[in-house]
Amino acid sequence: MIDTFPIAFESRMRHSLGTAWDLFASAHEHSSPVAIRINPEKYKTEGPGQRVPWSAHGRYLSERPVFTLDPLLHGGAYYVQEASSMFLEQVFRQIVGPAQPLTLLDLCAAPGGKSTHLLSLVNRESLLVANEVIRSRATILLENIEKWGSNNVVVTNNDPQDFQRLGGFFDIVVVDAPCSGEGLFRKDPQSMKEWSADHVMLCSKRQRRVVSDVWPTLKEDGILIYSTCTYSTLENEENLKWLKSASNVEFLSLRLEDDWGIETIAQDGIIGYRFYPHRVNGEGFFMAVIRKKEKHHQPSIGNLKKTFNTASKKIMEQLDHWIKDDEDFTFIQREHLLQFFSSRHRQAIEYLTRNLRLLSAGTFAATIKHEKLIPEHALALSLHVRQENFAEISLTRTEALQYLRKETLTIALPQRGFALVQYEKLPIGWVNVLQNRLNNLYPAAWRIRMVDR
Repeated sequence: MIDTFPIAFESRMRHSLGTAWDLFASAHEHSSPVAIRINPEKYKTEGPGQRVPWSAHGRYLSERPVFTLDPLLHGGAYYVQEASSMFLEQVFRQIVGPAQPLTLLDLCAAPGGKSTHLLSLVNRESLLVANEVIRSRATILLENIEKWGSNNVVVTNNDPQDFQRLGGFFDIVVVDAPCSGEGLFRKDPQSMKEWSADHVMLCSKRQRRVVSDVWPTLKEDGILIYSTCTYSTLENEENLKWLKSASNVEFLSLRLEDDWGIETIAQDGIIGYRFYPHRVNGEGFFMAVIRKKEKHHQPSIGNLKKTFNTASKKIMEQLDHWIKDDEDFTFIQREHLLQFFSSRHRQAIEYLTRNLRLLSAGTFAATIKHEKLIPEHALALSLHVRQENFAEISLTRTEALQYLRKETLTIALPQRGFALVQYEKLPIGWVNVLQNRLNNLYPAAWRIRMVDR
């Protein structure tokens, strides 16, 4: 709960909201709603809680559980995400549609909420580039992408200006712009302590630079989805007016239900959508959808010289038993690591590799050690792992938490070799069954340290 707002912020919002200020302030005296978005590829039931009205797989929970101690979270069954930001889904339901294959960029993607959402909204023929400029946050992004299990994604660690090398490459660019965080005051009081009018102005300028950097990467008729978690017109409407004056654009409208409580902004030829916590069951948020009407030369990526080292026949024979043949995959070897992705994306990924810093392409399958393969954790979580070719070990919740802490499991041993450990039929990782014991192969960097109370 918030006792006092920054004076300059309160003055501005009182002027903006008028008589609704008291409702806005009162909303900050209550806890933030708790929401998750289930992974439809892994969570096969309707899911818990009440549905978020603008998201098919978003759910409100009646209370906040200790998510760290839920093995389903670590297996990628759902993602903990603020409900307002799930509004992204409406762009794909109303404007884009699920049928066409798309090339997408989530520019400021960490920790992964919008990227995992995008992967559930587009078909497998689409390719998502999930980028984060800060390396430590990019590592968290990669972890959450791997948990989600999709293969049609590349994770990069680049500054926005690096994408200018990819002129006309993307159909859709999502910019969840770094902002002053006013919409998160209730959820994250620390963001209020860091707020200042000067910081708002700095964020506005930074956002314009970010949009300028990635605007050339959009194809003609491509779509920019611009969002922030702030109420500031400097970071929202004024930035959109600037873009409209600098480029040939078309602002796209979305149909809203009255009971959603979302405010439509329509002024000076721009259209946007604002979320207030006293009107919606969510945090403060802003989004606009802009179509690029300028011509842009598209890159030719069809005749690139091959840069990938393909896996040997001997290795491929082993992998054939590990990975489903539901798609034509390309398998590449980078030092001791094996990765795979859909062959339909090979040329695009070759092109990206030449121009960006890739942390992953597709799915990490295995590590080569002394001519033998050790399965990567990402493969256990992948939608393409051939589960029937591995022994499966079902764990109780207590055993699953022991596994996630990378502790030794004392359970009945199946046949020797690599086995998938599961919780409620959901794979959560690997163990290596030896003669009289098993090795816990859960990634050390991911292990949980919280004690179950």
